[in-house]
Amino acid sequence: MKKSFFRLLSVAALLFLLFRPSIAFEGARNGLILWGSIVVPTLLPFMICSNVIVTLNAINILIFPVKKLLHQFFYLSDAGSYALISGLLCGYPMGARTCSDFMDSGRISNKEGRYLLAICNHPSPMFLLGYAASNLPSQVPVSLLLLSIYLPILPVSLLAKAIYQVTEPERSLPTNKKASQSFDDSMMDSCEVMVKIGGYIMLFSILALSITKLPMGVPEYKAVILGLVEITTGIKAISGSFSGNLCGLWIAAATAFGGLSGIFQTKSVIKNAGLSIRHYVAWKAFHGLLTIILFILLSRVLDLVPFP
Repeated sequence: MKKSFFRLLSVAALLFLLFRPSIAFEGARNGLILWGSIVVPTLLPFMICSNVIVTLNAINILIFPVKKLLHQFFYLSDAGSYALISGLLCGYPMGARTCSDFMDSGRISNKEGRYLLAICNHPSPMFLLGYAASNLPSQVPVSLLLLSIYLPILPVSLLAKAIYQVTEPERSLPTNKKASQSFDDSMMDSCEVMVKIGGYIMLFSILALSITKLPMGVPEYKAVILGLVEITTGIKAISGSFSGNLCGLWIAAATAFGGLSGIFQTKSVIKNAGLSIRHYVAWKAFHGLLTIILFILLSRVLDLVPFP
């Protein structure tokens, strides 16, 4: 049944591209411009450097300032701590990729990898402070956006530890032969991942543009749908359709969830069979819900513009 659905979907997609070539061309162009002008310069250098750090076994140097905190509160090993930090600093889908690579190379166990996938894949501060913040209304502080997206990591971590039965930090595991790479191998591996990401961004940009052409009577609904499909296009649409705290709320929710594009990008970098994309989607949905609740609570505490 599942295969039949995707077969029909692939044929329908091809027919749509053939009969609506202008949308296909413009959407693909928008996606590639986004990929080349924003995603590649903000993600590829971090990805290459991350691979080099892992290859040179320099993980402990980077995590040293926060090592005890991550061990005591998150119950992460040294390698798991690095996966969490790389996901926080570099953005989607770097955390999931690092987690999967560490499982493949034997640096972390399957249990720690499943736990990490729930908490290590997030939008980068560079994306939030740059693109997302530029689309916020003037009365919504950037700090509110950051807190509502990053603070839910704490309750998500507590629940994930209970579900995956993580009770203490694991000892560093010996790596297998796959852990060793040359610089050229690291660069080519990073470029391969970037090409996959670019392909998904292009496809979902076509889908996002198609949604904007739909004759929907309420533009706010369309903006929210776009936010659930692709966060960059969605943030821009939300900014043009909402005002005040509602605008900030939906931007925060869409960014925390990551959109369908982010889910498929994450799926493309999860190579280890021990990681489930279904679990990841459930955790991101839960994170998005917590972001909405926290944004509303913080807005009332800070006495900002009230919700209608």
